[in-house]
Amino acid sequence: MKRHLNTLFVTTEGAYLKKDGQAVVVSIEKENKLRLPLHNLDGIVCFGNIMCSPYLMGACAKAGVSISFLTMYGGFIAAVNGYSPGNVLLRREQYRWADTPERTLEIAQHFIAAKIANSRNTLLRAARDTSVVESKEKLKQVAKRMAHNITAARSCNNLDSLRGIEGESANTYFSVFNHMIAPRVEGFEFTGRSRRPPLDRINALLSFLYSMLTHDARSACEATGLDAAVGFLHRDRPGRPGLSLDLIEEFRAFIADRLALSLINRKQIQAKDFEVTESGATLLKEQPRKTVLTAYQKRKQDTITHPFLNEKTTVGLLIHLQARLLARYLRGDTDDYPPFLWR
Repeated sequence: MKRHLNTLFVTTEGAYLKKDGQAVVVSIEKENKLRLPLHNLDGIVCFGNIMCSPYLMGACAKAGVSISFLTMYGGFIAAVNGYSPGNVLLRREQYRWADTPERTLEIAQHFIAAKIANSRNTLLRAARDTSVVESKEKLKQVAKRMAHNITAARSCNNLDSLRGIEGESANTYFSVFNHMIAPRVEGFEFTGRSRRPPLDRINALLSFLYSMLTHDARSACEATGLDAAVGFLHRDRPGRPGLSLDLIEEFRAFIADRLALSLINRKQIQAKDFEVTESGATLLKEQPRKTVLTAYQKRKQDTITHPFLNEKTTVGLLIHLQARLLARYLRGDTDDYPPFLWR
C-alpha cells in the first residue's frame, strides 16, 4: 500500500480498511499498518481482495472521498461515492447533449481526433529516438498514414463511422508497437490488443495503466459536476463510466502508452514480473504493481504547459482541466471544446 499525492492505493490482498475517528486505518492480519487523516485524501483505490468497513464507506461518501474497487490486475469493479456536488443544471445540459445525435458526434469527434493525433506523435517521438533503421521507417510510415485518419475523424457524419475510423487507427498504431520497444528487451512481444483478460505482458501493463487513467477521469468528472456514466462516444451501459472512458481517449498514448514503454525499455518492469493464470490471463505480480503505481504517480507530478490554456500545470491535473473545459462548453461559456493535443 502506498500513498501518492491525495490517493491511497491498497494492493495487499486481505487488507481491511476501517474508520477510527476522522482517520482511515489499514489493517493487515489484525495489525494496524497505516493511519491517514480522512481530510488528506480525495480517493482510495483497492486492488483485489480488499475489505472495507461500512462506517468508513459512509464517512468517505460524506467527505467526498471516492473508493474504487478494482480486480488485482486493475479491472474496474465498483465505486463508492456520496451525493454529487455537481450543478444539476450542468448535468441536465449534459444529458440533453448526449440525447442529440449531432452534438454527441461533435464532441466524440474531438476525443477521437485528439487520440489519433497524440498516438501519431508518440510514434514520431519513438522514430526520432530509435537507432534501428527499419523501426524508424515503419514508425514514420504508420504516422503518415494516421494523419489521414485525423482528417477523416473530423469530417465523418455519424458515430458508427467514427468508431470505425478509431478502430482502424488503433489497429494501425498497435501494429508497430513492437518497434517502440528497445531491441535489448526480451519477453515483450506484442501481437495485438487483448483486454478481458489481457493475454500477454504488454496488454496486462496497458490495461492496468488504462484502469488508473479511468479512475482519475471518473474523479475529474465528479469534481467538475459532470455525470461520469453518461458519455458521448461510449454510450450508456449499466456500470460503465462512459464519460470517463471518453476523456481518457486523449491521454492513452501520452500518459499510459509512453509510461509503459518507458518502464519496459528501462527494464524497470521485466518479463519475470508477470504471471499467467489457468484461464490464460497475464497479470502483474504484486510488487511490480507497486512499481508501476509509483511510476504512474511520479509521472503525474511532471510539469507541462497546457496547449490551449498556455499555463503550466502537472500531468495529473490535465484530465481535470479537460473535464472543466468540457463543462464550460456544455454550459455555453465557450464556442468549442479544445481537446488536449500533445505537441
